[in-house]
Amino acid sequence: MENFALFWIWAFVFCLCFGTTKCHFSIPLKMYPGKYNLSTEASLSSVRVVALKSDGDGLSLASDPSGTINFLDMVNNLQGDSGRGYYIEMSVGTPGQKLNILVDTGSSNFAVAAAPHTFITHYFNTALSSTYQSTGRPVAVRYTQGSLKGELGTDFVSIPKGPNGTIGINIAAILSSDGFFLPGINWQGILGLAYPELAQPDSVVEPFFNSVVNQLGIPDMFSLQMCGAGLAPSSTVDPPAGSLIMGGAEPALYRGSIWYTPIIQEWYYQVEVLKLEVGEQNLNLDCKEYNTDKAFVDSGTTLLRLPINVFNAVVDAITRNSKIDSFSPGFWDGTKLACWKKSENLWKLFPKLSIYLRATNISQSFRITILPLLYLQPVTDVDDMVCFRFCVTSSANSLVIGATVMEGFYVVFDRAQKRLGFALSSCAVSDGEALSEITGPFSVADVAADCTVSVPKEPVLWMISYALVAVCALILIGLLLLLLLPCRHLDRGEITDESSLVRHRIK
Repeated sequence: MENFALFWIWAFVFCLCFGTTKCHFSIPLKMYPGKYNLSTEASLSSVRVVALKSDGDGLSLASDPSGTINFLDMVNNLQGDSGRGYYIEMSVGTPGQKLNILVDTGSSNFAVAAAPHTFITHYFNTALSSTYQSTGRPVAVRYTQGSLKGELGTDFVSIPKGPNGTIGINIAAILSSDGFFLPGINWQGILGLAYPELAQPDSVVEPFFNSVVNQLGIPDMFSLQMCGAGLAPSSTVDPPAGSLIMGGAEPALYRGSIWYTPIIQEWYYQVEVLKLEVGEQNLNLDCKEYNTDKAFVDSGTTLLRLPINVFNAVVDAITRNSKIDSFSPGFWDGTKLACWKKSENLWKLFPKLSIYLRATNISQSFRITILPLLYLQPVTDVDDMVCFRFCVTSSANSLVIGATVMEGFYVVFDRAQKRLGFALSSCAVSDGEALSEITGPFSVADVAADCTVSVPKEPVLWMISYALVAVCALILIGLLLLLLLPCRHLDRGEITDESSLVRHRIK
């Protein structure tokens, strides 16, 4: 009886610790100050319908054959930079209220400030919109940096430099937040472009882009160019910051072919990373290390985030391959800057970083490579010196291909064919030199057939949590019954030195 009671007690403690744990999805949303410049602008021609070659047999249309979408109208519709995020102007409500909305491929809620906040200049006043309707449902979203709470509602949205038409969408009206809005930002909401699986409070809430596709009839794909890499922060030039093309891909924004990798799971834009190289050196880690517990592409992440073991291996390899005598540990963990003279050529001091992705032909892979001026972010300059931040960091639970990498490429989110495309971005150039490379195909004979790590999706985690809570309730009832049983026994007889109660007291 004593051992049996102890079993129930320990079971209850276990459930108390783990069963009631809340399951939040998280996306990286780290931002650092900085200014960037675009040294070359894409030459824009008239709209055309062109078939794009991929690494496989499939073709991707560059424009909508019906002629209802003019991609050139969407070119340069983003502002901001990699330090503060890329945002697009939208008109929300009736009459329209203009707001800047952060573009984030790592979440699925369309959320806008609906109350004043110290760090924003204006917000969406729901009382002034004749078409806003509250559903009465609370919503809470937690991000890697910051969180928000509010209510779900519906209203109409139009995009001045987007597809023609007004769209009825779900809106998370932000009434309070913690660490979500930051000093110096120029956006008042977030545009989650991921799948319904990540929508809060549940996947019944249709995400923004799903609504656009369903209501306007455009192809289920979008593409993204972010032009954040460039000159020192003292530059006074304020170039267009990028483009979000809804419905396809615009050839003026990239060079060469588009290489596609499968979307492994439709929640985040999860991909399969096969290996990493620093310079020409393969890290030689088990490929599952790169996908622990997932690898995905996220425009809302400033940095390239790597699982801890991978991050340490990258730092060791850069240290061995760079031509710098020594570094402060603070440089690698992001707490200190490293400064060089403006005349120094960092390309000669640091190695390239390469990520191998599985191709749509699963027996092949292709390699996307970024040069030092993408993973070293200029933060400040003084006189003839420029100071940089290391834009690679460790992550406890995922590999995230963020803005640090995405700025080198034109990224196509082909949801219709469940694949992600990478091509050289036309703006990833500095002083006439390309900041990125893409090569392939390569054989994957030396890599495992499956490098992904199985991880329960968000609803599954919630179901597990609820199940554990239910089990805890049953265990608690059993425990209370066990505690009452000894009392009844004591009423029926005399307590002797042989009783378990006395023995425990003596101890």
